[in-house]
Amino acid sequence: MIRRGGYREKFGQRLGIYDCDVRARLSKQRSTWLHAVSVGEVNVALKLANALRTLEADLRCVLTTTTTTGFALARKNAPPWIEVMYTPLDYWPVMRRAFSVIRPARILLIEAEVWPNLVAIARGYRIPTALVNARLSPRSEKRFRRVRFIVAPTFRLLDLVCVPENEDADRWAALRVSRDRIRVTGSIKYDPVGLGRINPAVGLFGVPPSGGSADDSLAGSPGRLKPELRTPSAEVQESTDEVPLPRFDPKNHLVLFGGSTHHGEEEILATVFVRLRQQFSSLRLFIAPRHVERMREIRTRLDALRLHVRLASELRGRQEINDADCVLLDTTGELQRWYHIATVVFMGKSLTAHGGQNPVEPILAGKPVVFGPHMENFGMLARTLVSRKAAIQVHDADSLERAIVELLQDTEARQRLVQNALEVLSTHKGATERAAALVHKVHSIP
Repeated sequence: MIRRGGYREKFGQRLGIYDCDVRARLSKQRSTWLHAVSVGEVNVALKLANALRTLEADLRCVLTTTTTTGFALARKNAPPWIEVMYTPLDYWPVMRRAFSVIRPARILLIEAEVWPNLVAIARGYRIPTALVNARLSPRSEKRFRRVRFIVAPTFRLLDLVCVPENEDADRWAALRVSRDRIRVTGSIKYDPVGLGRINPAVGLFGVPPSGGSADDSLAGSPGRLKPELRTPSAEVQESTDEVPLPRFDPKNHLVLFGGSTHHGEEEILATVFVRLRQQFSSLRLFIAPRHVERMREIRTRLDALRLHVRLASELRGRQEINDADCVLLDTTGELQRWYHIATVVFMGKSLTAHGGQNPVEPILAGKPVVFGPHMENFGMLARTLVSRKAAIQVHDADSLERAIVELLQDTEARQRLVQNALEVLSTHKGATERAAALVHKVHSIP
């Protein structure tokens, strides 16, 4: 909290202390409590809540989140029937105070947020608790196995566990979650819920193409998109006003885009970019760092490569960026929107760091994806994408450069990659509705 800043706002909520207005609103009706740690989980929670509301017209929710960026995103996108708050610290007296105010009818934990005091108090009050989109990587399972005697009693208190893949079901069962409480629903994060069929020529949001290729979506104007269809995701500096996207002619401009990059990856991308500019004179580099506190460090490193760097916030009110080689995104909740200007997307935390970032967002924007060898957090999806020729996996800076060159040179190859990726994601279509249907009946789970 200290490192990222902004923690002083509503800090009392982290201690289970709420103002009179919040207490008054929550006293009117018992709520469904959704807990989502940060930006990615908040997006899942909002999709699930909207699907659940189609089954329960009078649904009221409390959405708690841990990070300031997650809180800002939730507050910006949540409908009036969702109360957005910070997550209370998982200490017994703090949680008891929170329960007395929130008065949850049920609790939905997103992905892996299983806090022992929260779950134990819920069981003591006979409040059903579900874990939704419960992704569990092999590395996390191995870590949990070492302390299984500590975590298993908490996991056994869960009434329902909705998992994305069969492999996740096996891992949760190995941690002593009863098989009859585990359901395979697909991934809500990968489900293009409510958006119909995705056309790779226009991406997720149906931005009208000016010609007919996947890259023509670069010429679209995502700023005109309906607010309810935007899926913000970048955990960077908060911004209340959207920065207008620069207008590119896709026939004359190419964009290499680094999404959610980590330490060292920006410099690798910039070095590759400098070499590629000799072959592709119209190429531009866009980088969205995962953590905004590294912005000064990144800019210093890029300046050392003699690149003319601009911040996205500096482009406010401007349409052209011809004077910039590289643009750094320093705005919150706009990464999905910015993916529309990309020609090729590199997914961060996969080359110099371990774990990987979510490759689905650029795919749903109709963009070809390249990632490094370390995609542990999305292992099954990454392997499927690679095996189905739906993404390209590289192993070092040299192979990254070769892959980018091939994609920049071949429009049809980019289109094939996107089409294949959308077919892979189609297996998760309906995951949100399936999870919502199970949650709707959660009180009947034994």
